[in-house]
Amino acid sequence: MRYDLPRSLEVDGEEREIRSDFRPVLDIITALNDLELTEREKVEVLLDIMYVEPYMILNKGEAINKAMWFIAGGDESGEKKNSPKLMDWEQDFKLIVAPINRVLGYECREKDYMHWWTFLGAYMEIGECTFSTVCRIRSKQAKHKKLEKYEKDYLRENYDIVMLKANFSEKDKEIIDEII
Repeated sequence: MRYDLPRSLEVDGEEREIRSDFRPVLDIITALNDLELTEREKVEVLLDIMYVEPYMILNKGEAINKAMWFIAGGDESGEKKNSPKLMDWEQDFKLIVAPINRVLGYECREKDYMHWWTFLGAYMEIGECTFSTVCRIRSKQAKHKKLEKYEKDYLRENYDIVMLKANFSEKDKEIIDEII
C-alpha cells in the first residue's frame, strides 16, 4: 500500500522524474487510443510525455511497465478486465470534469497542477450524474439488456452524447468511402 503520490518512478535502478499531472496522462491515454499511430509511435509518445528525461532511460520495457502501473493508479493486480468499453476519456471529458469538480470542491482545470491519482480518485467517486447515466445506458446496450423507458428517452434525446464514436484509421475511412 502506498500513501504518497509518486512524482518519479524507479527505472534502471534510478528514480526518474515523471509528469504526474492529470493533463499529460490524459494526453498519453489519447495517444494510446489513436488508430493512426503505430505501436512503436505509441511507445515513443508514452515515454516522451511521461518521463521528463526519456533519453536517459535504457530499459524501455521497464519504463513502459512502470508508466502503465502509474496510469492505472498504482494497481498492483495486473489483471486486465475483459469488459466492454464504456467510456472514452477524450470524448467524455466534458461529462467527467463537472462531477470531478463537485467531488473535489473546486475547478480542477484551474489548478496549475493536480496529481493524476488525485484526479483518478475523484473520478472513482463521482456518483450519480450525467456521465453515470450515459455509462449505465452504454453498459446495458453492450450486455444486450433492456433499457427502461426513461433510458430509451434519454438515449433518443442525447444520442450523440451516449454513443461512443467509432474510431477509424485513415485507411479504414478510405475503405468505407469506397464501399459507400
